[in-house]
Amino acid sequence: MVRDSRDGVVKTSDGCKIAYTLHHSRISGVPRIALIHSLALDRSVWDGVVAELVGRASVLTYDCRGHGRSGRSVAAYSAELFAQDLAQLFGHLGWSSAAIAGCSMGGCIAQAFAGVYPDRTQSLALIDTTAWYGQDAPKQWRERAAAAREKGLGVLVDFQITRWFSDQFRTAHPEAGNALIKVFLANDVNCYAATCEMLGDADLRRYLSTFRMPVCVIVGEQDYATPVSMARQLHEAIPQSTLTVIAGGRHLTPVERPQEIARLLATVVGNRGGRRSGTSSGRDS
Repeated sequence: MVRDSRDGVVKTSDGCKIAYTLHHSRISGVPRIALIHSLALDRSVWDGVVAELVGRASVLTYDCRGHGRSGRSVAAYSAELFAQDLAQLFGHLGWSSAAIAGCSMGGCIAQAFAGVYPDRTQSLALIDTTAWYGQDAPKQWRERAAAAREKGLGVLVDFQITRWFSDQFRTAHPEAGNALIKVFLANDVNCYAATCEMLGDADLRRYLSTFRMPVCVIVGEQDYATPVSMARQLHEAIPQSTLTVIAGGRHLTPVERPQEIARLLATVVGNRGGRRSGTSSGRDS
C-alpha cells in the first residue's frame, strides 16, 4: 500500500478546531481530493471511498465545524463559513487547489467553496445534494431543529436511517447503519440545530452558472431527501457538468456504493475538458 495516513487538527481564524485525516499517496503526481461529509455525520462516511482511491490520489477527509471531533461552538453558520474552514485547512496543508467532493450538506459546502474559491477548485463532485431546498425549506428545517432541541436526537433516528439507505442495503449491512446512528447520536444538539437552520436558509444557485471547472452531479435513484429532480436542476444550471443516477441508491451513496462513487470521482478528476452530457443510470454519462 503506497499511502500514509495521519490525523491532525487546525485552528481556524475564528478559533474553531477542525479535525482531519490526510491520506497521502507516496506516488508522485497523483491528484488531490477533498471530501466533505453530510449533516450530523463525520469523515467516516468516506471510508469506503478512500479505500477505493488508495494509490490513485491523496485524499483529505475532515469533520466540519460542529461535527465529529471538530469544534462545537455554535454561531451563525453558513455554507460560506464552512467553505472558509476548508480553505484554511488547505492553507495549513500547503494545498493550493484540489478536486472537491461533497455529499448532501457537504455538496452545499462544495458549491460555496467553488463559488468563493474557484481558483482552488480543480473539479467538483456534487453527490446527493442540491443548491436550494425550496421555498418552504426555512420552515421545514427549523421544525426539524426544534424537534431535536425539544425531544433529543433519538427521535430522529428512524427518519434518518430510512433516508440514508435503501431497504435492501439496510437489511444486508446493518453494521453500516448502526455505525452511523452512533455518530448521529453523538452530535451536540445545538450544533445540529444550527446546521439545520443553515441548510434551510442556503441558496447557492447564484454560483452555479459561474463554475468553469469540470463538475459531476451524482444522485441515488431512490434519494427522496435530495431527489433526482434536484440533481437535474443542478446539472442544467452548471455549464460544465455531467449527471449520473445510481440505480437503486438512496441518499448516502458514498456509504452504500463506494466503488461507484470512487470511479466517478476518478473520472471527474481526470476530466480536464469538462464535457457536458445527459442523464444516465448506474454509470457516468
